[in-house]
Amino acid sequence: MKVHNFAEHPSLVSQYLAEIRDINIQVDRLRFRRNLERLGEIFAYEISKTLTYNTVPVSTPLGVEAQCQVLGEPIVLATIFRAGVPFHSGFLRYFDNAENAFVSAYRKYKEKENFDICIEYLASPHLDGKTLILVDPMLATGASMELSYRALLTKGNPGKLHIASVIASKKAVDYLNSVLPDDAELWVGVIDDQINAHSYIVPGLGDAGDLAYGTKE
Repeated sequence: MKVHNFAEHPSLVSQYLAEIRDINIQVDRLRFRRNLERLGEIFAYEISKTLTYNTVPVSTPLGVEAQCQVLGEPIVLATIFRAGVPFHSGFLRYFDNAENAFVSAYRKYKEKENFDICIEYLASPHLDGKTLILVDPMLATGASMELSYRALLTKGNPGKLHIASVIASKKAVDYLNSVLPDDAELWVGVIDDQINAHSYIVPGLGDAGDLAYGTKE
């Protein structure tokens, strides 16, 4: 698995990451969601550089054909509810003709620090031969991402797989490297070293879903 870590080359990604981490800024839900959308837009643009393009003639108002390069592979954008929605929206602004898939994965707690990841809902187009971009802002253990990917495989085998996450733990990166296809590509804003006993990334940013949409019971 090839890993693209935006933190290795400081950019506006670094600025938006600082804002979504900052306890004095992240409390503004509108700004938090917008920053996730901005990050999705930047990630989408960077991923687009690795895709296949076809040269096609385009008629202009001057009656002359211009040879233009257009995206040459079908894209499916997939996300995990609920934290992934604003991040996904940023991707969709750039891949505006993409098909979309949605997965509901949640932690079912047995005890305070012991839980299983459960898949409750899946809506997806057929995936055979398509480029699947699976996005979720946080990669703590990698378990939700793997289970979501396995669930999506019931809809076909994608030709390419890109995973995108704003913040990942080193543990999650190592785990996904061991379970995903060798030619998969992982795009991350930054890789943090630790996760705590509750499987939250440290330093991380907290609960992205709660910060975007409010606390849940």
